[in-house]
Amino acid sequence: MVRGYLELLKYQVAEASDGRKAMAALREQKFELIVLDLMLPESSGYDVLEFLRGEAQKANASLTPVLMMSARSLPEDRAHAEELGARLYLIKPFTRAEFTRAVRAVTEGS
Repeated sequence: MVRGYLELLKYQVAEASDGRKAMAALREQKFELIVLDLMLPESSGYDVLEFLRGEAQKANASLTPVLMMSARSLPEDRAHAEELGARLYLIKPFTRAEFTRAVRAVTEGS
């Protein structure tokens, strides 16, 4: 579903089935947007965000815009994701319109 929404927004999409694969892909190439699920196998979305923050610091670069999504709706989850560098935390389920607004909010000014 997310892939389809991104393709409708004219993004080329690369997918990773777990957190470790996501970190490996992030080592290999640069992305203009990262849509990250909190609950990933192998390494959580939090782990991936910590990795991204570390890589950005090493390269003296800004963090790639990250849209975190999750079914977890606790304020603590949102706060932790934002502390680690997510620009927006989108709670599942969401509509295509909500997703589109979130992507635009995250990528504004990037």
